[in-house]
Amino acid sequence: MDKVSWLFGFLFICTLSFGQEIQETIEWKPNKKLKWSDFKGKVPPAAVPAATTASGISYKYSANLIHHEVKLDFTVSCFFYPNESWYKPDICDDFILGHEQLHFDIAELFARKMRDKLKRTSFSDNVKAEIRKIYKDILRELRDYQELYDWETNFSRNREKQLEWNEKVALLLKAGELP
Repeated sequence: MDKVSWLFGFLFICTLSFGQEIQETIEWKPNKKLKWSDFKGKVPPAAVPAATTASGISYKYSANLIHHEVKLDFTVSCFFYPNESWYKPDICDDFILGHEQLHFDIAELFARKMRDKLKRTSFSDNVKAEIRKIYKDILRELRDYQELYDWETNFSRNREKQLEWNEKVALLLKAGELP
C-alpha cells in the first residue's frame, strides 16, 4: 500500500470515528438513583410537563447454529439519556424526581421482560427478524405501561396513586417479577 492510499484510509477511518457523536447514557443500576443534575436537556419552549425522562432499552446479540439449534448470546440494557431529559427547576421537587425515577425503573422492568423472552424463545434461522419483533413488541408494551403510569398518577399530581405505583414497581424490581 502506498503512502497516499494509507493516509487516505487512515483519515477516512478517523473521520468515521470522530464524526459519530457518542450519546451520553446512564445505565440502570439497582442502587443508582437519578439526580436533577442528570437531566441535562433543554426545556422545549412550549413544554407543558414539569420534566421528561428519556430512557430506553437496547440490545446486542450473536447467534450460532449448533447441532441444528440456534444458540443466542445476548445483552439487554436499560439506559437513561441525560441530554434528552429535562426539567423545570422552578417547579420540580423531590416528589417529581421520584416520578421520573419510576419511568426509568419501569424501563428496566421491560428490559428484564425482554431478557426473559429471549431466554425462553427457540429461534429459527430467521433469528434477526424474530429478535426485532420481540424488541418492537416489548417497546410497545413499555410505551403503553408508561402511559398508564402517567395517566393513573396524573403525572405525579395524584400523590396517593403515585405512592401506590412506587410500591408496586419497587416490589416488582425486588422480586424480579415482570409487569
